[in-house]
Amino acid sequence: MYNSSLKILRLLPPELSHTITINFLKYFKIRQKNIEDSILSQHLMGLDFTNPIGLAAGFDKNAEVMHSMFSFGFGFVEVGTITPEPQNGNIKPRVFRLNEDKAIINSLGFNNKGIKKIKKNLIKYRKSYLNNKIVGVNIGKNKNSINGINDFLVGIEELGDLSSYITVNISSPNTIGLRDLQLRGNLEILIKKILNKRDQIKNINSKPILIKISPDLNEDQLRDIALISLANNIDGLILTNTTLKREKNLISINKDKIGGLSGKPLFDNSNVILKKMFELTNGQIPLIGVGGISSGKDCYEKIKSGASLIQLYTSLVYSGPNLINNIKSDLIDLIKIDGYKNISEVIGKSV
Repeated sequence: MYNSSLKILRLLPPELSHTITINFLKYFKIRQKNIEDSILSQHLMGLDFTNPIGLAAGFDKNAEVMHSMFSFGFGFVEVGTITPEPQNGNIKPRVFRLNEDKAIINSLGFNNKGIKKIKKNLIKYRKSYLNNKIVGVNIGKNKNSINGINDFLVGIEELGDLSSYITVNISSPNTIGLRDLQLRGNLEILIKKILNKRDQIKNINSKPILIKISPDLNEDQLRDIALISLANNIDGLILTNTTLKREKNLISINKDKIGGLSGKPLFDNSNVILKKMFELTNGQIPLIGVGGISSGKDCYEKIKSGASLIQLYTSLVYSGPNLINNIKSDLIDLIKIDGYKNISEVIGKSV
């Protein structure tokens, strides 16, 4: 069924295809037997992960289909990016498939229904489906916001209590000025204000705070982020968001479209950054590896490169939801073949 649906959806424009998928998942219950094994379980950031495979932000922007994504076997789901006010995002067309490269370029621009609507969705699903599930909330700033830092503080205050963890997205290339928050002086101010806000609010003061960074940072910028994160006890880092760089080996007709590139072409570069950050943080901060994962082998390599957890999205477009169980099955085999008793023993082994 999934394979047939994928073939039909690929005939449609990418954003329309995504909208249809979300609407289908909202109204039809998914029943699927999932592979679970204690060898994949970990306790990180005060949370119990049944497996390390997470859904990256961007798929379920408005927290509408979390229950379906858990039905496919994800160990955790991240919703968003969510901004205080609703916004339509950038001008369409703004999503392009690079079929030959197993990649996507998007310039969506944080299109979402805003905190008020999404908060209602989170409350609804928390009561109905998600009592023991790990749901991360990815927050950002509105495009025309006068005070971008305040947007993040509003996100924490309004959504923190409904989240398992909070991701501060300062790395999307599609919102002007957002990536400037990764620069040392700006980042220090942002992190201190975010942590201060979290610590002031009952029921939120123990929530893990994660920072999602760009793959386009230089070594000095990576070092700054590592030092600031260590100094301020940031709970985790997500490596990495989409890239503005274009490798010369891209072959799709859409390779020069404007926006952030995700998918298979990011795999090697994101692994390099992952290894660097693991070294810079001395393995003291949990890292979530993102970029180009489409198999159990890819997932295993991310973890060996320093990731405690991984996230994916683009490979779902090309492989469908059966991918999650396939990755878990292969991952279990790889761990056992190498003689480990738990996935946590694999973290950083190739660094």
